[in-house]
Amino acid sequence: MWNERYATSEHVYGTEPNAFLASSAHRIPPQGRVLCLMEGEGRNAVFLAGLEYAVTAMDGSEVGLAKARTLAEQRGVSLQTVHADAADFTIEPGAWDGIVSIYGHLPPPLAERIHRATVAGLRPGGVLILEAYSRNQLGKGTGGPKDPAMLYDLESLRRQLAGLAFEVAREVEREVHEGRHHTGLGSVIQILAVRQA
Repeated sequence: MWNERYATSEHVYGTEPNAFLASSAHRIPPQGRVLCLMEGEGRNAVFLAGLEYAVTAMDGSEVGLAKARTLAEQRGVSLQTVHADAADFTIEPGAWDGIVSIYGHLPPPLAERIHRATVAGLRPGGVLILEAYSRNQLGKGTGGPKDPAMLYDLESLRRQLAGLAFEVAREVEREVHEGRHHTGLGSVIQILAVRQA
């Protein structure tokens, strides 16, 4: 499905970074290692690489990752890519100064496993930046999964990310303009959290 979606000359979610990520990226330790989960066409990973982070972009779509590499080359930055299904991908424990998950919607058991592995994957002082559609997004028609089980709620995310100190943990409505599939008023959850020493 994702290969088909990305098989177009345009970047379907745009080439500019997610707004919450762009406003929060400075919290990641300088020049650290950053993992971008389910990164798609690379807009967020390339942005972070431009800030001199050592970025690895992981995604299940070869087509999306090829576009990510092209975008990195166009912007003159270095980017490592890993082609893997989320269900098969192992987040290396204690290895990352930052982990980024932007609209990385997964089925509930897998989402919980990935979120717990994210906590373990961060080094002390490492930062998680996450934005995803909440359950209140259902029916808005402005983006996100149509299956309510694939949408998130703040309470569950707090529980799954236990072990992090939350600096931002909120559900908000905001105008999202990130390509043709994320356009209009959206109900999103935003998390900025730090792994304690």
